[in-house]
Amino acid sequence: MDFFKAKDVFQTLQPNEKIFFLVRHAERDHISPDDPDYGANVGLTEHGKVQAYDLGKIINSNEVSFFSSPVGRCIQTAQNIAKGCGIKTKVKEVQSLAEYFVQNYNAYLQILDAGFYEGLCQWLTSEEPQNSMNPFYPIDSRSKELIKMMFDLGKNKINIFVTHDAWVVPCLSHFCNMKFTPKHWMNFLTGLAIIQSPNETRFIPVTGLESGWLDF
Repeated sequence: MDFFKAKDVFQTLQPNEKIFFLVRHAERDHISPDDPDYGANVGLTEHGKVQAYDLGKIINSNEVSFFSSPVGRCIQTAQNIAKGCGIKTKVKEVQSLAEYFVQNYNAYLQILDAGFYEGLCQWLTSEEPQNSMNPFYPIDSRSKELIKMMFDLGKNKINIFVTHDAWVVPCLSHFCNMKFTPKHWMNFLTGLAIIQSPNETRFIPVTGLESGWLDF
């Protein structure tokens, strides 16, 4: 399965449908390998701000709610999408969107030190028994909990949840059976759209850019 263009998804939304968009932030500045904060203070590039603004123009609606990881680049992304929509709205910070799948923080730090993409891909394909020493929660149950949280928070027709690739990727893997490797990763401003109608719920991989993929 490949990513659908955001324009095609948002502009064909039916009157009786709601959308919940779990999306990676827009293009950020480079994160140094020796950054002691693992990029926590790295913001968007100027190009990233334009990317987010342009996505807002595609959405073109006043019926939008914004939720974000407290990390600055995610908040900046949500704010610039809102500007593109032409609305003034407060972005609600959701602490759990910063590290939603992290179960054991010390073990997670070891993943960051040893190799971020490699560690995440190993988790996605691991068949080892789950226990409290694992850095991450089980993908199946935790992905479903994340979607439920989005449904509980998002009361508008369009609900945007800006987070990090580490937490979008497992949802794309679980709900859309998408495959990722350290050399073939998801792009910025790309994510999972959940469309809710009276009769069904659909899970659609969506990108706000030309391609949803990054190849290293």
